[in-house]
Amino acid sequence: MLNVHNLSVSFAGEYLFDGISFRLNPGDRVGLIGKNGAGKSTLLKLLAGDMSKDTGDIATDKEVSIGFLRQDIDFDEGKTVLEEAYTAFEEIRQIERRMDEINRQLAEREDYESESYNQLMIDLSDLTHRYEILGGYHYQGATEKVLQGLGFRRDDFEKRTETFSGGWRMRIELAKLLLQKHDVLLLDEPTNHLDIESIIWLEEFLQQFAGAVVIVSHDKMFLDNVTNRTIQISLGKIYDYNKPYSEFLELREELRDLQLNAQKNQQKEIEHTEKLIEKFRAKATKASMAQSLIKKLDRMERIEVDEEDNAVMNLSFPVSVRPGKVVLEAEDLSKSYGEKKVLENVDLLVERGSKIAFVGQNGQGKTTLAKMIVGEIPFQGELKLGHNVQLGYFAQNQAEYLDGEKTVLDIMIDAANDGNRTKVRDMLGAFLFRGDEVEKKVKVLSGGERNRLALCKMLLEPFNVLIMDEPTNHLDIRSKNVLKEALKRFEGTLIVVSHDRDFLQGLSESVYEFRNHQIKEYLGDINDYLEERKADDFRAIEKKDETVKVSKKEAAPKPKMSYEDQKKLKSLKNRVSKLESQINDLERKIEAMDKELLAKPEKLSEDQDFFNSYDSLKKDLEKKSGEWFELNEQLEA
Repeated sequence: MLNVHNLSVSFAGEYLFDGISFRLNPGDRVGLIGKNGAGKSTLLKLLAGDMSKDTGDIATDKEVSIGFLRQDIDFDEGKTVLEEAYTAFEEIRQIERRMDEINRQLAEREDYESESYNQLMIDLSDLTHRYEILGGYHYQGATEKVLQGLGFRRDDFEKRTETFSGGWRMRIELAKLLLQKHDVLLLDEPTNHLDIESIIWLEEFLQQFAGAVVIVSHDKMFLDNVTNRTIQISLGKIYDYNKPYSEFLELREELRDLQLNAQKNQQKEIEHTEKLIEKFRAKATKASMAQSLIKKLDRMERIEVDEEDNAVMNLSFPVSVRPGKVVLEAEDLSKSYGEKKVLENVDLLVERGSKIAFVGQNGQGKTTLAKMIVGEIPFQGELKLGHNVQLGYFAQNQAEYLDGEKTVLDIMIDAANDGNRTKVRDMLGAFLFRGDEVEKKVKVLSGGERNRLALCKMLLEPFNVLIMDEPTNHLDIRSKNVLKEALKRFEGTLIVVSHDRDFLQGLSESVYEFRNHQIKEYLGDINDYLEERKADDFRAIEKKDETVKVSKKEAAPKPKMSYEDQKKLKSLKNRVSKLESQINDLERKIEAMDKELLAKPEKLSEDQDFFNSYDSLKKDLEKKSGEWFELNEQLEA
């Protein structure tokens, strides 16, 4: 499907990776991992054709389509969410316009026997056939299904894209990519702007995807749930194993142990041989034996141990001064943006030493409340900070506030005061900015490196209450683990906004869910919250399955589906989705006519056209419902 051979890329004379090779096959779901700055996003850009390589080849089979989820997107203003999502089906939309034009001409013309009229009929037949092959009869239903899976509500569909935040626009871009039926998907941090429910939906979608997927992500749980292969970029090389992330780490460690043991045994053999050579070299009768041993050493292939880049940042959050028992008290907090209500009459009490997680869908007010607490935006209601409270705030887009034209060192020196200016270089070293790296301009840093710099800069100010909004975006997995351990050790009060389940596990003592303009507290960490929410969401299903309780470990593994079967399954699901959309439309029309009949029974009782239309809708609904049941039986089979 896609072949990479002997690929090399360098920047400023230094190789990011050198001579790497691998192949992507249908069904491969690859987790592309490595520390910040290792070259993960660069490799995706090379595969997508957005960058040129130094040496090597990237070859694809004929007609292979590659879709790339970039971090920077640009929408034309004026389109609704649905209109923008429909741009994923450009050929279908073109055919629709052409078919509408032909139908208009056929309706207006009366030269039924003419050659041109006959040609229009042939063109319409060809277009209709092509329309059906491309999925023209179910693309609208599929679009709505994917948008809803990624967190959009039906009443969002007709809103303009420019009214949504960058995170929601990224979801629209992801929806378009998933709808285009590419053979290869390249996803750069796809979960960065998704809430937990949308991440779970995306996991299920990608698990069923028949083509190849390459994912750059720092969400360990997402990688474990989706991928079946891991490629690590480390020190210019790649390590490729058919294992998801956690299993890959275990296997890599086992292989390194074996290499180390083999290397030690070989070194002992080399030392022993060298002693014999020295012993025999001085004796004329043993000179030939010495030469033989020298040749043996020259021929010996030395065992090398895979190099490991184990550098991690050294992070701790010292508490400035001890605050009062209550650090934050809020009553009747409300916030609206124009007519859009975000929070309404919210109460919150935070005590010293609390560890709190804010979770919920994007747009429900998590970041808004964080900004209200630190005084960044106005609001209605009362909010009081406790005695001696000193706030530290890491914004979701903190790295964007860094001046791209300044160097790493300049950013820190400009933010430092007389008391900590002399410590700036040591602090940067702890965050892996060492030697000449402090002279790099911010604009050349990777997303993860910018986040590390933003974290380092934040430590220049004292605090005892720390509010962090999506702090793990762009951080590599090792840096994320270091941050998590530092937050666990932090003796102050912590409020963290995050959708990263692995990061939140064991970090918080309570979880606040944001939903429908309100917040609700769940005691425990993210696992306790998810367990309780899942019970709420799927209670009816669980009751149905009470008699057959089989754990995932006990359940028999599903047989791997063939590529053709996966395509058939996908086609069936698309047809079901289209029918569901059509059935919903028919039910709405019938319901409207029922209401109309109740409101004006005398007027409509003699309207034959009304009843003919009503009967037609009923018959159509009955027919499509029957088709829906048949397709669902095929799906279950």
